[in-house]
Amino acid sequence: MKKLSVITVTYNAEKTLERTLKSVQKQLYSYIEHIVVDGKSKDRTISLIQKYENPRLKWISEPDNGLYDAMNKAATMASGDYLCFLNAGDTFFASDTVEKIFNSISETKLPDIIYGETAIVDNEGEFLHMRRLNAPQSLSWTSFKQGMLVCHQAFIVKRSLFEPYDLQYRFSSDFDWAIRMMKKSKSFHNTHLTLINYLNEGMTTNNRKASLKERYRIMAKYYGQISTFLHHIWFAVRTVIKPEK
Repeated sequence: MKKLSVITVTYNAEKTLERTLKSVQKQLYSYIEHIVVDGKSKDRTISLIQKYENPRLKWISEPDNGLYDAMNKAATMASGDYLCFLNAGDTFFASDTVEKIFNSISETKLPDIIYGETAIVDNEGEFLHMRRLNAPQSLSWTSFKQGMLVCHQAFIVKRSLFEPYDLQYRFSSDFDWAIRMMKKSKSFHNTHLTLINYLNEGMTTNNRKASLKERYRIMAKYYGQISTFLHHIWFAVRTVIKPEK
């Protein structure tokens, strides 16, 4: 059986972390570990982590250089075959989600990347709507010319392929990282499942303008200036046709 390492990085996350801790702990799949890297929180985050301590949970709390630095640190602590990144407030869609993920793949032909759909939830964890961008039937590194079609949390990567997040990007390093992971991957598996409940207020959401500027730079780096410019014209049209709910 293949093992999944679920990574959560936190800083002063007392309002949202508990649902994530509960969700991972309630997974029916046995071969799972939860790694929490905290940036020396000053609220009740640590006491919450201690409340849910169990044999499958590993955690540290120490100063870091931000979200992506903490993710890099967490990846070095992981022992699973695959990595999944859940922010505080995000949860698996259901208690049998991880079980369904691994039941959907062949033990003899393990994909490099596993992916699926994402549901958007409110502060109470209640369903709002499905993510506006749908995961494509087939995925490749050129897919993200259309934007980040697969949510970071629903993008599960073989640990052996992991490369560190680029710390020059403060808000959208996950976008750059996902493209790099896809460029070096040979096989992709669409689970056709909703994998994640995504809390609709992450760091990227709260810093949307800066995030979009970074994403433009990243897209231009991989896909070229002209292609990126033309795709952003389409993004503007797409937003009018299918606005955010």
